[in-house]
Amino acid sequence: MSQRTFIIAEIGINHNGDLDLAKQLIMVAKHAGCDAVKFQTRDLSIVYTEEELHAPRDTPYGTTNFDLKNQLEFYLDDYVQIDQFCKKNDIEWFSSAWDIRSLVMLKKFDCKYNKVASAMLGNKPLVTAIAKEQKYTFISTGMSTIDEIDHVVETFKYWQCPFELMHCNSTYPMPVGDANLLAIQKLKDRFKKKVGYSGHEAGIIVSCTAVALGASSIERHITLDRSMF
Repeated sequence: MSQRTFIIAEIGINHNGDLDLAKQLIMVAKHAGCDAVKFQTRDLSIVYTEEELHAPRDTPYGTTNFDLKNQLEFYLDDYVQIDQFCKKNDIEWFSSAWDIRSLVMLKKFDCKYNKVASAMLGNKPLVTAIAKEQKYTFISTGMSTIDEIDHVVETFKYWQCPFELMHCNSTYPMPVGDANLLAIQKLKDRFKKKVGYSGHEAGIIVSCTAVALGASSIERHITLDRSMF
């Protein structure tokens, strides 16, 4: 029996720290028929070193990495408005927490889902904290070894947390020839779990092929304008 593919519109930080822009992106996803929108949440003081934050960077928001990254983050008051807006417009939202402090903050909302970002799959304390919430979780596997994926799967099974894996190539943008979509079936065979696809390529052909190969979910980044900073 076939099952409808769950579609996630990855807003990430493409809102540029602008709530009005975020709301526009949410409505674009809603009108396109997406099931959920997803953000990314970081505590800059935890995720980055002081050296990295103070490194020079020429941006519209200032002259350091901190100026840029701080502008691109949403904080508690912002997410309160996002939560209200998504409820009003009947679309699910959730966020990939990149640190435990951000995960704790996100627990203030009744989001149905969690996400383990590819870059955080090796962060054992964070992975464990997410699994302990026992909330349905999408786990991206970009840049990961099979041993690392094994460990995360065992952690989620131990805490009886429902999840599905997401095959992912973390190149931005990903060359189409690097998609390696046969990994979807390999992950299914190994873990006996649903496997989706998180894509970073241009166009929709790879994502459509992933669905044809049995991907249970598709996550794609969205923007209103590719020329935005």
